Amino acid sequence: MKKVGVWIRVSTEDQKRGDSPEHHKDQARAYAKLHDYEIVEIYDLTGVSGKTVKDHPETQRMLMDVFRGHISGLIFSKIARFARNTIELLEFAKFFQEHDADLISLKESFDTATPAGRLFFRIISSMAEWEREEIVDRINSAVKTRAKLGKVMGGIPYGYKRKGKDYIELHPEESVIRRKMYELYKIHQRYGTVARIINSEGHRTKRGKLFSDMAIKRLLKDPIAKGVRRTHFTKSNENGRMVLRDPNEWFLHECPAIVSEELWEEVNDIIKGFEKKNTQPLNKKLKLFTGILKCKCGGSMYMPTSNPKYTCAKCKRKIAKDDIEFIFKDQLKQFLISDEALQAFYDNSQKNVKNKQKELETVQSKIDQLKNKLGKLFELHAQGQIETERFNEFYNEPNEQLKQLESNLPTLESEVKMLSDHSKSSKHVVNEAQKLYDKWDDFSREEKREIIEAITESIIVDDQEISINLYSIAPPKERPSFFKFAANGQHGL
Repeated sequence: MKKVGVWIRVSTEDQKRGDSPEHHKDQARAYAKLHDYEIVEIYDLTGVSGKTVKDHPETQRMLMDVFRGHISGLIFSKIARFARNTIELLEFAKFFQEHDADLISLKESFDTATPAGRLFFRIISSMAEWEREEIVDRINSAVKTRAKLGKVMGGIPYGYKRKGKDYIELHPEESVIRRKMYELYKIHQRYGTVARIINSEGHRTKRGKLFSDMAIKRLLKDPIAKGVRRTHFTKSNENGRMVLRDPNEWFLHECPAIVSEELWEEVNDIIKGFEKKNTQPLNKKLKLFTGILKCKCGGSMYMPTSNPKYTCAKCKRKIAKDDIEFIFKDQLKQFLISDEALQAFYDNSQKNVKNKQKELETVQSKIDQLKNKLGKLFELHAQGQIETERFNEFYNEPNEQLKQLESNLPTLESEVKMLSDHSKSSKHVVNEAQKLYDKWDDFSREEKREIIEAITESIIVDDQEISINLYSIAPPKERPSFFKFAANGQHGL
């Protein structure tokens, strides 16, 4: 005799209309008696919503009974009371078929143990496949429409926060740290170095994790930081991995910028140069002019590992590192401070002070947040809501981050003070500037780099000319705007 179970699910509204669970049981018993089936289990889900049926304990008990062979069939009043849609019905049907069990609907009069029942199963299988395709098509269409309108979908990028339901704006703390990533990469040109510095200062990703090399790379290359947000630019490949779509399928939208377009392009030119050569940069201490040296064609110039020459990332124009340092040192003879240039120098100094002040405020805010979080953890532990054995699991990570932030705080405070004092000391700037040429060879590589960054706006390299643009400008008759040099490397004014 075939052993079966009976599935009872009657809505509250049906019960009000007089359709009781007992009535369904009586119908199932009559059908079982007519077909010589033995009812061994009743699965009662009276009043249970269709949205929660799949995970209900009674459903799981029924599936386990089918799996272990305790029942070989399930009687239910109608399909709508068993599954809420065709796809769900098909999933149940496949499970029953794999375990040699049958589905028996009283209202629709089908039994998958019969040829007619199996035909019905094939029909609903086709309907389910069509339904899946329709759902995917509707979802893809909705996603594309939202992307075209610039609506936010998925996670919010680091440096930004949600503005309303569909848009983004700058995150007051994260945007400062993301800007610093560009400044650090411009100096060090290593993802790992940038990640190490950012992590050591106590900063974390949106999920509270350490920044990895690849995370830094992704953040630096994403054009959203310069105010260009891409939508509909990724898709899943056949292996389920996210890959870039054809650029023709992308939608581009304006958004608040974290860095200037010039800084973004400069950093990404350096990245492209290394990627094309598939090399790692030399130690920054050996590279005085990276980020400042530009080619006439508009490309940034970097120093490859295999060649001690600065090379344009676009046209491959080259200049030896010793030649450019010699030329720059000679230019220092003409370094005179004009009122206009001094103002430009101070404006740049003030900008640096403001950026460093924002970074300090971000760190102080994060410290306050972590202290508050740790305080709440202690309260919960004292109230017995966090077990002693699990307390460290919640405590250690934020406490370690707090220590790193607090250890970095004095350095930031001293940097802010130093930058602020330096921007106010005009006499010091003028006196030191006039001594640069005489002291140049005594400076360390780090000191030379700091001087170059402080007084140099840009250096433009052409085939026969090098234009050095300093923040302080001498009268034209006293200082030529370029140096000419011959192919053999000898330079002259």
